[in-house]
This record gives sequence, structure tokens and C-alpha cells, in this order.
Amino acid sequence: MDPVTLETGRLVLRPFGPGDADAVYDACQDKDIQFYTPVPVPFGRQDAEKRVREEWPQGWAGDDNYILGAFRKDTSALVGSYCLTRVSRGVYELGYWAVKEQRGRGYTVEAARALCDWGWATLDVHRIEWWAMTGNTGSRAVAERLGFTVEGTLRNRGIANDGKPHDWWVGALVRP
Repeated sequence: MDPVTLETGRLVLRPFGPGDADAVYDACQDKDIQFYTPVPVPFGRQDAEKRVREEWPQGWAGDDNYILGAFRKDTSALVGSYCLTRVSRGVYELGYWAVKEQRGRGYTVEAARALCDWGWATLDVHRIEWWAMTGNTGSRAVAERLGFTVEGTLRNRGIANDGKPHDWWVGALVRP
């Protein structure tokens, strides 16, 4: 699928480009992003370059991982990364991280809602899942504000960057 650009009242969601590598690098220095999301630790400049130049465009080309950066309309500052990733036929996972300095302003809910709305309208989706390591209360609050139903806690679901297994919450939205 060809990448898309989405707009909300305050944000532009667009594919990341090579010029965004510095902003991605800076954002991913945050300890919460490094703990709660699957980024390399330490996260180097070459990791940011590889994502914006290779990995994230390949998701669109492969029609299975739709990643957009959200940028403020007023300052062009990076707000975060938002993606819908195919899990199985008709099931996608919503993933996101937010730049530390942009948190607490409603941008993540705004961006994630726009991406989910695009997914319902464009993709053959009947279920959008959300997963977060227990303790990631910010992610859970966003999911609940979006209307996700938290369906349970999976014990020792995955190993985090600290090398230890952690429990994860799982929730979902189903086609309205």
C-alpha cells in the first residue's frame, strides 16, 4: 500500500522520512521508551536511520505494518510514532510511543484515534488489539480513552529490555 498522510485538528500524521532520524533518535533516548517498547538499548543514531530509511518504509511496501509519525501543526515537532500492524486476517495491533516532552496533552489519543479510524475505513479489520507491559499506565490510559476494553493480563508474556519476563495487559476494539 502507498503510505498515507492523515490530519487532525492539531497534528499531521505522515510516514517518517530520512530527515526525521534525529528526532527519532532523540525521542528514543527516553528510559520509558527503551523499557516499554522493543527498541535496541542503547538506541544509537544508526538505529534511528535504519528505521526511518528501511524498516518503516518496508512495512508500507509489505502491506502489513503501517507506521506514521505524528507532528504538531504549530511547531512541526515530533509527537510520537503510531502504527497498525497486521497480527492475522482482520486483526491488527495498535502500537505507539510518545516523545516525553509531548506527553499529557492529548496528542497520543488524537493520533491513535485518527490511525484507528483510517484502519476501520481502509483495511479489512474486525479487531484492533492493544498490548502493553503492566506498569505502563500511560499507555493503558490512552487505550481506555480510545474505548479499548482491557481483556486481561498475560503472565510473563514477554522479555523486556531488562532481560526479565513481564506480564502484559491486552485489550481490544472490535468493529463498531
